[in-house]
Amino acid sequence: MTRKISRRRVLQTGLGAAGAGLARSVLGQAARATVGWAVLPARLLRAYSANEKFHVALIGVGGRGRWFVETIPKMAEVVALCDVNDLKVEEAFRFWDQTGRRWANSPHPWEQQAAEIYRRLAENKPPTFADFRHMLQQMGQKIDAVVVATPDHTHAVASAAAIRAGKHVFCEKPLTRTVHESRTLRDLACQYKVATAMGNQGTYSGPFRRALELIRSGALGQIREVHIWNDAGGADRRQPPNGEMPVPKHLHWDLWLGPAASRPFHPDWLQRNLWREFGTGQLGNWASHTANLAFMALEVHTLWSAESASAPAAEASAAPKPPTSTAPKIRVRAETSGINRLSFPRWEKIYWEVPARGQWPPISFQWYNGPAPGLEELLKPIMQDAPEKQRNLWHFAGTLIVGEKGSIHTTGHNAWFRLLPADRFAGVQCDRPETVPASRGPEQDWLAACQGGPAAWSQFDYAAPLNEFLMLGNIAAQFEQPIEYDPLAMKITNLPEADALLRSQYRQGWSL
Repeated sequence: MTRKISRRRVLQTGLGAAGAGLARSVLGQAARATVGWAVLPARLLRAYSANEKFHVALIGVGGRGRWFVETIPKMAEVVALCDVNDLKVEEAFRFWDQTGRRWANSPHPWEQQAAEIYRRLAENKPPTFADFRHMLQQMGQKIDAVVVATPDHTHAVASAAAIRAGKHVFCEKPLTRTVHESRTLRDLACQYKVATAMGNQGTYSGPFRRALELIRSGALGQIREVHIWNDAGGADRRQPPNGEMPVPKHLHWDLWLGPAASRPFHPDWLQRNLWREFGTGQLGNWASHTANLAFMALEVHTLWSAESASAPAAEASAAPKPPTSTAPKIRVRAETSGINRLSFPRWEKIYWEVPARGQWPPISFQWYNGPAPGLEELLKPIMQDAPEKQRNLWHFAGTLIVGEKGSIHTTGHNAWFRLLPADRFAGVQCDRPETVPASRGPEQDWLAACQGGPAAWSQFDYAAPLNEFLMLGNIAAQFEQPIEYDPLAMKITNLPEADALLRSQYRQGWSL
């Protein structure tokens, strides 16, 4: 059975300070700060005071969306809610009402002020919608930005519609379900010049940025290989849901399906990560975090830029240029418990062979999911000195970046790390960045970018290549032979059947 580890639990395991900005041009703009990622409530409320006239709509308010129901009102004015499940909207209003009442007489001033914000929202309910398209049409200029926290298969259509309407977008990870969707969002964000961010929280922690500094400064020597893992595995469903059940009155089933093919309702379809058609498996769910540090620090994302491969990521914001015949290719192969094109295999091991880019030599990434061969051997030396309280967390998900002089081990969100061997790096500061700017947190940095500040480190210009890279793994897991991917042309060059999976068919009425 898949073990669930909540974001709140991860936040409680010692994450340190946080940071903001993406690459050299952005780093030069932002002033260094000492604000932590675990933002003090008073600072959240100061952010709200500064941004109360900035209008944000929430698309998806249940599940992960509940985090934004709680958080965004402290930073900006929530002017609309959208969800295909009416009960989730009711729960959002109930949360505001109950929390507002509970905190009204709190001894903590910050809770009292938050209570007033929640009370006002509960009493003067923002407009609600089931269809984000109708929301964008009807609200018009009343919305400045949107947060998208829907199931994976509707991330792209909701984000694209918002961008085309001129709205800034914060989209939860994984950015999209397909490679083509990621590319489209990156290009749209550039075209419409909106501020974007993917919800990849580790990026904004102080330890993440300090680890990036150490990697880029050569503290580990030349990086030889990167290992990323999650022990949950896939559902490996072999048959689609059988039969038809009545659609619950509170659920707008056709809107939940969105661009996916129409079908009779069955509650099993709602479990998105059981099915490739609706989810991205653990590669989207967890590798969006675990692969992030190495992908950014080693500048793998520059392979998606037609400019010099050594150019900083944040400077590569222009629309991509036509590919050349010498375009580098990424080779991806997979070992699995069995090819499954409906669901995700019980276990998988995926290898990416990344070519040289700029100052960086070729590098290999290896992903282990579920009881994949070699995972326990990889984890054995890591787990030997794991504190008892951390054992499950370290085993569940993480990253090992191996260099000539030492290694970096991180937990799943890349928001904490340690240097190995410990005695070799005794005294090295690991909690906060020293040369790159710190962060106020993912939502705060995005809101600042919306209002003219530096771009968020997880802006779509970076997040799209990261997601493309990961989704190539999902494609490779459906074939016995390796695939070769040209990131400039957005094309799998050696296997037409695999290349077709870079895109998905949208039913009538839905488009990017």
